[in-house]
Order: sequence, then structure tokens, then C-alpha cells
Amino acid sequence: QVQLVESGGGLVQAGGSLRLSCAASGRTFSTYSMAWFRQAPGKEREFVAAISWSGSGTYYGASVKGRFTISRDNAVKQVYLQMNSLKPEDTAVYYCAARPGWPQTSVGEYDYWGQGTQVTVSS
Repeated sequence: QVQLVESGGGLVQAGGSLRLSCAASGRTFSTYSMAWFRQAPGKEREFVAAISWSGSGTYYGASVKGRFTISRDNAVKQVYLQMNSLKPEDTAVYYCAARPGWPQTSVGEYDYWGQGTQVTVSS
């Protein structure tokens, strides 16, 4: 079992930066791939980024590639999403997710989810 708690969301102006954190509990965190998804009002949940258990593999959605960076620290059971050059279209609730095995980009492939943190980017 893995429990996930996101933090770090907030209101930021376009062009600004935010760093999201996801704190995980459970003994098997270091064996799980982790990911960030987001969901804007009226839209489906969208893949943002994922990272393998070792951190050697990272993957990004097309809309965030080059602006966002995912990382993890297995020693403290945290995964991070550094978001730079934020745009109003990045406004959404951001969710942390976990799965055993290699990272995937589909919502249905993840077994564990956090409650989400709101990110609002003003123009």
C-alpha cells in the first residue's frame, strides 16, 4: 500500500514557477514508478510527467516538455514537479500517482492516487 499527499500548489502569474511535492508512505516506495497528472474543469485527467523507481527514466507530456521537470528522492519518499514558465492553460488540479513497474502515461495504469493540489496561473 502507498499513500500519497501532494503539496505546493497555489496561485502564480503567467511566466512564474511552482514546485509541487508528493509525500509517500509505505515501505515499497522506492520500487514504484511515480507520475503527475492534472485535471482542468470539464476536461479529462491528463498525463504530465512520470519517473521510474530509480529516477533513470523520465517522461513528459507534450504540453509541458521543456518547462516541467520531475524528480524523486527515495531516501525521504518524495517526488517533485518543478514547473517553470507557467501558462494559464496549466491551471488544473495536479495529482500524484504511483504504480509498480515501469512508468506509464495512462490514468488507468496507476494504482494509487493522492487527493490533488490546485495550481492556478493568472494571465
